[in-house]
Formats: sequence, structure tokens, C-alpha cells
Amino acid sequence: MSVIAPPRPARSKHPSRHAKLRRYYPYFLIAPAAVLTLVFLVYPVGSVFYYSLQHSNVTQPWNDGFAGLENFVAMGSDPLFWRSLTFTVQWVAVEVGLQFVFGLALALLINKTFIGRGLARSLVFSPWAVSGILTTTIWILIYNPSTGIGRYFADIGIGEYGVSLLSGSGTTFWAVVLAEMWKGIPFFAILILADLQSVSLELYESAEVDGAGTVRKFLSITWPHIRQAVIIATLLRAVWEFNNVDLLYTLTGGGPASSTTTLPLYVAQTAIHDRDFGYGSALTVVAFMILTFFSLVYLRITKSKEDEK
Repeated sequence: MSVIAPPRPARSKHPSRHAKLRRYYPYFLIAPAAVLTLVFLVYPVGSVFYYSLQHSNVTQPWNDGFAGLENFVAMGSDPLFWRSLTFTVQWVAVEVGLQFVFGLALALLINKTFIGRGLARSLVFSPWAVSGILTTTIWILIYNPSTGIGRYFADIGIGEYGVSLLSGSGTTFWAVVLAEMWKGIPFFAILILADLQSVSLELYESAEVDGAGTVRKFLSITWPHIRQAVIIATLLRAVWEFNNVDLLYTLTGGGPASSTTTLPLYVAQTAIHDRDFGYGSALTVVAFMILTFFSLVYLRITKSKEDEK
């Protein structure tokens, strides 16, 4: 004798309240992060674009108002803008290039097996862990004309007593380059070493059997493995060096005679010291557009070379 099962209740076409809450539950979880992003990222960026189209100078409130593109037009005849932009390009090219070369050399060195390798790696990576303000304090002491390295140079006949390396027109640039290299080289070394450790030793052994030398092994085995790490590291360091303000501001203040003033440092001087928020915002927008264009072109070029291979 078969038992007839009772009919199932028909499902409602309208979802229950619990189902609705479960559907929107993920959005509730990301809502705080979304709000914080809007408050601390989108709003400040939007404010910069807004003020770039305004006359907003605390010292001249009677001139405040809509400016249109006047702030951007004014850059064309601003010698400090062009000087800071030129120095920024020079600063980024020299810093990133030297940091990459020395970072690659250090990574290759500490990737080898030798006694005390752990200690050597710790010493190489330690500058990256030092804060920016502490880094500048260390180098201010090093460049102190009375107790720093300049005194010892004067003892052997290089330079004069009481003259800082940060005050001479011929030494200031390389003095700040050296200080920033001390902190930037470990960044390249860390990223490149991480990729080097993933390379199989069997590849090198096979290459040696085939008679490959050091250069050939580097070009055929090492470089293809670390290429992506180098691309990312170079792009990040270029952006960070472009936006470098703390070290240059603390060591030189942009001097002597604005010779070490980068575009972001000029923005800080215009907006903070001169209280000209309109022109400072316009400078910031231009810097943002330059970085965006550079990043897109750089990634496009590197991707094209990767596709060709």
C-alpha cells in the first residue's frame, strides 16, 4: 500500500526578509571600508581638482574665486615650475638607475652561500626598516661640517673645514643622492633576492655543463626569472622618488638656490608656506597627470617587450 506524500507548500515568489538580509550582507561588511575610502581618498583627490580651478590664497582673500585654467596657464611662465620639473626628472632617473644597479649587485651577492650570509642579509636590509625622519637625521650628522665626513675629507686635502657637503653647488646633488640610495638600494635587493631564491640550481648546473659562462647564465637564466620583479620595483621606486619630499626638505630645504627642489617639494612650498592653495593644487594635478602618463607608458612598453618574447 503506497503512502501519498502531502503536497509541498508553494514557494513564495517574493524572497523572505532573511534572504534579503543575506543577499546584502557582503555589502554591509565592505561598507565601512568604502566609506573610509571615500572620505580619505576620493574626497581629497576631488578637492585638489576643484581647488586647481580656483583662486584660493589665504594671504589674498579678495582675489579668491573661480579661475578656470589660469593656474595652469601661469605654469608656462613660472621658471621655478620648469626648474623643479627638470630636477625631478634628473632626480628620478639617477636615483632609480643607481638603486637598481647596486640593488641587483647586492641581491646576486647575498644569494650566494657563504659564512655569515644571514648577518650580511640583515645588514643589507636594515636601512629599509629605518623611518624617513631618522634617515635624514643620520645623514645630517654625517654631513655635519664640524663632526661629520666633511671634516675627514678636509684632513686629507679634499674640501675645506667648516663647509658642509650640502651647501656647495657641486656637491649638494650627489650628497642627497647618496643619502637616498642608502635607503632605496635594499628595496631592490629584497625583491630581486626573493625571485633569485626561486630559481632552480639545476638550471645553472645544466648551463655549466653546456659551457655557459657567468654572463650567459645571467642573461639566459637569472634575468628572465627576475624581470617581472625588476619592472615592478622600478615602477614603484620611480613613483616614490618622484614624490620624495621628506629627505630633500630636511637635508637641503630645496636649496641652495632651489637647485634641489622637486615638483612635489615645490607644491609643498607653494601650498603650505605661501598659502596659495589654488596654484599648489594645480601643480599637484600636473604632477598626478605626469605620474599617470609615465606609469601607463612604462607598463605598456614592458608588456610589449614581454609579448614579443
